[in-house]
Amino acid sequence: MSTTEPVSVHILEREYTVGVEAGERSSLMAAAKLLDSKMREVRGSNKMAAVDRVAVLAALNLAHELQQLRDERSARDSELVRTLSNLHEKLDAALDAPR
Repeated sequence: MSTTEPVSVHILEREYTVGVEAGERSSLMAAAKLLDSKMREVRGSNKMAAVDRVAVLAALNLAHELQQLRDERSARDSELVRTLSNLHEKLDAALDAPR
């Protein structure tokens, strides 16, 4: 059975308490720091910007970055599959060649 512990994070001068699995605290803290940083970047010097708008734009930016990383990974994976397939074909040809 997993246990969660309450952890307080601060994002744009607001405190949020969330439950986190034991051992995942540092990851959550890093995520909160990243979100806070991204929201501050989106808000810029406009301290009066609506927090919900800042949050949505920050989330959109982070989701876009995540999608780009996924796309890059997919392209790398496809290239790796092609390379392995070529090597497999060469090995098959070498094993089938008369000695």
